Amino acid sequence: MRLDYNRIREHQHLRYNPLRDTWVLVSAHRMKRPWSGQVEKEEEDQVPQHDPNNPLCPGNTRANGEVNPDYNNTFVFENDFPALQPNAPDPGYNQHPLFQSKAARGVCKVMCFHPWSDVTLPLMTLPDIIKVIDKWAELMVDLGSTYPWVQIFENKGAMMGCSNPHPHCQVWASNFLPNEATLSDRCQREYLKTHGEPLLLQYAKMEAERQERVVVQNADWLAVVPYWATWPFQTLLLPRRHVQRLTNLTAQEREGLASIMKRLLTKYDNLFQISFPYSMGWHGAPTGPYLKEDQFHWQLHAHYYPPLLRSAGVRKFMVGYEMLAQEQRDLTPEQAAERLRNLPEEHYKTIETAGEIGGETPLALPRHTSTKPLTLPHL
Repeated sequence: MRLDYNRIREHQHLRYNPLRDTWVLVSAHRMKRPWSGQVEKEEEDQVPQHDPNNPLCPGNTRANGEVNPDYNNTFVFENDFPALQPNAPDPGYNQHPLFQSKAARGVCKVMCFHPWSDVTLPLMTLPDIIKVIDKWAELMVDLGSTYPWVQIFENKGAMMGCSNPHPHCQVWASNFLPNEATLSDRCQREYLKTHGEPLLLQYAKMEAERQERVVVQNADWLAVVPYWATWPFQTLLLPRRHVQRLTNLTAQEREGLASIMKRLLTKYDNLFQISFPYSMGWHGAPTGPYLKEDQFHWQLHAHYYPPLLRSAGVRKFMVGYEMLAQEQRDLTPEQAAERLRNLPEEHYKTIETAGEIGGETPLALPRHTSTKPLTLPHL
């Protein structure tokens, strides 16, 4: 039985997230309410290409006194203020079940995507994005040879806690499987046992057939607003082939990944004509001692969690009911996917630049900064 869109567009309902074994409350009718709450201050859009005081720029000195090389593509260094250290002492053993603790060891690295501070991934060239992907895979090989979990993640924008506008991500490797990895591992393992096919491999095939939540796609990848999405414009990036880790991607798949990332992130920026904030990260089969074990149930994927909801200044807050009861969203994933899908794939900044160079008025995309309800597509 297919979804009845006449019902789900106007009436609340629950959707199941098989990756986390949880339910999401979808309340699309709440988008009609006017917003009189907090409006975020828009971030400064004029970032210099090189800031002599920015510790991530080439040739600059970081907080620990080390000087960055004059790098011309990616640059990786040990985080100067790491959350995990390789030689942390064992906290000791407590036998009481209410006061358990374990040793936590690991390494934290920072990876700069590009030497310029005024570019982000959607504004980078495809060859430069491929270099980012290649470096991710290289770090997975290096750190994954020892550590069970290597988490690659990017916090983009001050709204997501990013303290530096220079394009970069972080890579944390730990001697334990984090909560989200453990939960995802269990759910994918149980799905394979019950249904005989990896969860996300089957899901990607079904989304490719239905198309209603697909945002962008190519021969090797597709990006969808997942059926169980929590954040307003959340997306899930999936390979079409059964791939367990970033290191397993072919050269063609890396090229396709660079292309689909650029297209997806361009649409994100074009939505409200800002450098779109988000937290993203890669999930794949565990590494370290797990490299020798059967991980067939795993499928590589990336999560994008952007907070913005109505405009560049109005975000979704995960508070109250979401913290104390369960996750809730204010528009359907199908509506979010259609809005993103219908946006141009040329970045609004390059459109403006082309117009300025040509001596004509730049082609401007409609910028939504109002706190009034958005007009959503009718599916």
